[in-house]
Amino acid sequence: MNATATPARRLLHLPPVDPSPFPYNPGSLLSVNDLSLESVSHILSRATALEGMDPLLRARILAKRRVALLFYESSTRTRTSFELAAKSLGADTTLVSSLSSSIEKGETLKDTGLTLRALGAEAIILRHSSSGAPWLLEASTHLPVLNAGDGMHEHPTQALLDLRTILAHLRPGISTVQPKTLAGVTVAIVGDILHSRVARSNMMLLPRLGAQVVFCGPKELLPELAAGVGPGITIERDFEAALRQSQVVMMLRIQAERLAGLQLDLEQYKSSYQLTGQRLAALAPTAVVLHPGPIIRGLELTGGVADGPQSAILEQVRNGVAIRMAVVERALTAGNEGDRA
Repeated sequence: MNATATPARRLLHLPPVDPSPFPYNPGSLLSVNDLSLESVSHILSRATALEGMDPLLRARILAKRRVALLFYESSTRTRTSFELAAKSLGADTTLVSSLSSSIEKGETLKDTGLTLRALGAEAIILRHSSSGAPWLLEASTHLPVLNAGDGMHEHPTQALLDLRTILAHLRPGISTVQPKTLAGVTVAIVGDILHSRVARSNMMLLPRLGAQVVFCGPKELLPELAAGVGPGITIERDFEAALRQSQVVMMLRIQAERLAGLQLDLEQYKSSYQLTGQRLAALAPTAVVLHPGPIIRGLELTGGVADGPQSAILEQVRNGVAIRMAVVERALTAGNEGDRA
């Protein structure tokens, strides 16, 4: 088992407890910190193998296995790609949303998870508005749980598909990653860092491969407290300075649903932090442009940049299906190291 901190300890910057009780199930993916670089390499390699496989043969891998998608928040890319990934492997899927189930009546996450297990679900893909929810679900069910985004905490498969996209552009042909695979690469993550689980998972993964991560945004969306969060991570308030040093630029939307009354001058934000074609051409003419979606065109970036030749945004979406095929396969085929009930 991995000796990583639980979500609460991570958020409080407390040292990990060894041994960690998570994950209970070896097929679970709760955090990118649960993955060794060897495991990351295996997922990347397996994603490529599954993507290139004959669809009829691929559909036999998890034929008639049962996967539940439990989504408490709205989603297009993540939910659809997980569903397509599972079905591409032959699994049967069922979608449970908070608006069309007993969740709406007040049923707890634990009871919903236990119900899904009793109904025959063999793995659960969870998106939840509360940080730490996947850990609770896994502890309650001991099923493989795949974290599809928990509150403002993590989004591990997004970090993996972002990595696959970066490697395709900057390290083509490489799928076996090592501590120096991304040495010399600077990734600027720009915008609403405070509320971004994508930013957190990327900052946990990319520096382990040698990349430098530069967070860029106004103080309202990137507090000074974030400084010094780990090796290979810095803060740069000046967007143009961040662009000049970056080979990858990941733009984030402002998460209005999480601002909780925070007032932000959008015109000032656009003036300071919007990625325009002019800025990109002048300051980062060869940088790869990423965005986890959904894109708010005209706010964090212009439509011309989103659709332009440096944009790899749709590649990220395509890579999501391949990565999630590998992760779903791993969930249902990982060896059981014993019942820890």
